[in-house]
Amino acid sequence: PSGLFPDQTSKNNIVIQADFTLTFQCYKQALLMQENGLFIGEVLVLDIRLHPDFSILQKISRFYVSPFLVRKIFKPRHRFAHKGQFGHSLLMVGSYGKMGAAVLAAKACIHSGIGLLTCYLPSCGYLVMQLAVPEAMVITDQHENNISQLPEELDKYNVVGVGPGLGTSPETQHTISFIIRRGTKPLVIDADAINCLAQQKELLKHLPKLSLLTPHPKEFDRLFGLHENDFERMETAEKKAKELQVIIILKSHHTLIATPGGQSYFNSTGNAGMAKGGSGDVLTGIITALAAQYEPFEAAVLGVYLHGASGNLAARVISFESMTATDLVNHISGAFQELYPSAP
Repeated sequence: PSGLFPDQTSKNNIVIQADFTLTFQCYKQALLMQENGLFIGEVLVLDIRLHPDFSILQKISRFYVSPFLVRKIFKPRHRFAHKGQFGHSLLMVGSYGKMGAAVLAAKACIHSGIGLLTCYLPSCGYLVMQLAVPEAMVITDQHENNISQLPEELDKYNVVGVGPGLGTSPETQHTISFIIRRGTKPLVIDADAINCLAQQKELLKHLPKLSLLTPHPKEFDRLFGLHENDFERMETAEKKAKELQVIIILKSHHTLIATPGGQSYFNSTGNAGMAKGGSGDVLTGIITALAAQYEPFEAAVLGVYLHGASGNLAARVISFESMTATDLVNHISGAFQELYPSAP
């Protein structure tokens, strides 16, 4: 739309507010940025029949996640598979009054193919989790209301997801510090774990390599400082992913996945009905399951795509307004089914 720059912020510009935007051959960066949502309306990409080798010959570092890319990552199960081949994840989640977030993350993890799931919770969450997610094993902290220490045998888990519903008590902050300094395998860090990390920024340089951070824009700014616009956040995410050797999943309508190798990926699935409390907890559970089965980059791209695809399936039968995070969990199965070349 007139007034909208394709590759830099247009804040404070006078911009046409379009209902439909037709763009040639591929998305422009501006069409994927949250701050421009009011200007672009629905976007349709028109194929103008560029030479097939054109994109191959370009030096491209930012990509749009297509179903083709996701199907290349996805590994269908063979019929002799057993649970030991699909990893063992640990979720460190929950605090008094926030056990719903822990349950959502655990359910999403279970529905995303993990072989075994253990949840480490404050004591108050034991009955909640055992009743809500019978497939998960449960270990409890000595503290009644929040997590105050690490579980034993941490190294036996393929991946640890930490954050949903944790709270930011001094004991929990100490525990977050300990797991970051001690961890040797990638962590999935979300929600209150990010807020704890933001209060101890010196820990950033101790993050295990290829850990996956999943902040929304406000959490991102708490970690890395205030930003004036989404383009600045994108550039910071790309810089910090390289610098810290981690994967940064900056959540928005077209979630950005910044990798240590310098490539970035914009997600293509999802909708406004997912703008509800608990949606991020579901994403944490999905990625924590996949990171035990795939390489961290693959888990990030596949997880974010499946999360959005689940939302799209839910919207078809529930509506944007009525959709809940639980509905996302209930439609993960359909999102997986869409990836099979034929019905499993």
